Amino acid sequence: MPDDAQFSLLEFVKDDILRLLWLLLLFGGVSQVLFSHVWLGLLLALFLFLLGQTRSLYVLYSWVRFRPQEKPPELRGVWAALTHHIHRIQLSERRARDNLLGVMERARTSVSALEEAVVLVDGSGTLEWWNPAAERLLGFRVGDQGSHILNLIRQPEFARYFDAADSKDGIKLASWVAPNQFLQCEVTHFGQNDRLLIVYDITRLHHLEQMRKDFVDNVSHELRTPLTVLAGYLETFLDQDDLNPRWRRGFGLMQQQTRRMTSLVNDLLLLSRLESANSKIAAKPVNMPSLMSRVFADAEAYNSEHAHILNLEIDSHRHLIGSAKELASAFGNLITNAMKYTPAGGVITVRWADQGEQVCFSVSDTGIGIDPVHIPRLTERFYRVDSGRSRETGGTGLGLAIVKHVLMQHGGHLEVASVIGQGSTFTAVFPASRVTTETAGELDL
Repeated sequence: MPDDAQFSLLEFVKDDILRLLWLLLLFGGVSQVLFSHVWLGLLLALFLFLLGQTRSLYVLYSWVRFRPQEKPPELRGVWAALTHHIHRIQLSERRARDNLLGVMERARTSVSALEEAVVLVDGSGTLEWWNPAAERLLGFRVGDQGSHILNLIRQPEFARYFDAADSKDGIKLASWVAPNQFLQCEVTHFGQNDRLLIVYDITRLHHLEQMRKDFVDNVSHELRTPLTVLAGYLETFLDQDDLNPRWRRGFGLMQQQTRRMTSLVNDLLLLSRLESANSKIAAKPVNMPSLMSRVFADAEAYNSEHAHILNLEIDSHRHLIGSAKELASAFGNLITNAMKYTPAGGVITVRWADQGEQVCFSVSDTGIGIDPVHIPRLTERFYRVDSGRSRETGGTGLGLAIVKHVLMQHGGHLEVASVIGQGSTFTAVFPASRVTTETAGELDL
């Protein structure tokens, strides 16, 4: 059973055939009567039929080529079928185009209503389009279209971020348009190296974060003095030989908690200093084999409480450019964590090795392991995988946050791999830009 389109086409073809037969009979008969030659009439009929078909083809071509917006011409036969189907296709394309234009217009209206700046940049860095918020946040003007974006945003940090191959993490900048305003810039790559720049106003978040840092810093400083006084008096009382045993037990617990509080305050002050925008690390070569030996010696002294098997592997003799004191603090935190979360008698391996052009410090243990759901949040302040166990081991919840900030100041990052019940490996990876073979001097700890 033919479908409707085929059936209609057959009807139109049948109409052409009937017209041709009618012309042949008419002119064939007339030719026979007048000239006694049927073939002259048949030839004339064929000529007239082809002339009509040619005219219909010309009318169809003129309509498609020059007047596609007008109503389709009135034709007959196959040409009427073609005209009908072409007109249907035109209507369908117009509806699809109108729908697409409507969607694009709604999308453009929606983007224009955003509070965030949205900027479309082509592969060469030329501005193609931006929404009104970009004029408010970035200072763009109508005449800037076609300009290179780095000619309008003249921030060295932004230029490095914009040209980076992997720029998914975003960058925070002080506004160059409004004082005391802070912006978060994020670039998304698409197409043929085209880029979409989204800029958020994070001034309020910046001020809240600054208030938090100031509060923690001030409170930590204020707590340090009374804790020092308490620790001094407790130590004096505990040194007395005639102290009542009941009082001695109480003073001992107070001293334990005072030391824990002092450790927390010291970690908060260190973290505050690391987060400070004015904090800059020393840019000098650090003798890494010597630093590894020093850190490992401290770990062996601390190991007297845990009875672990400690291994030290130094597979690289390259050095880092940075601060020996801060690196020692970060490495020490990683080793201490491994000891706290590894049952007695476990194996802990400390390693300094090459990783291609990079170098890495790693601590592997045979401890309890970490559920993968916790790994993304390990470096958050006060985040505890097991709060009960952390309190038992005396942890402050700041060790890995300190590690994160030390590594950030040295251009590195932390990688964590763990299997529950089998152990964990924490790896601090440092970029090639921080690696040097220059002879390093004595450690400054």
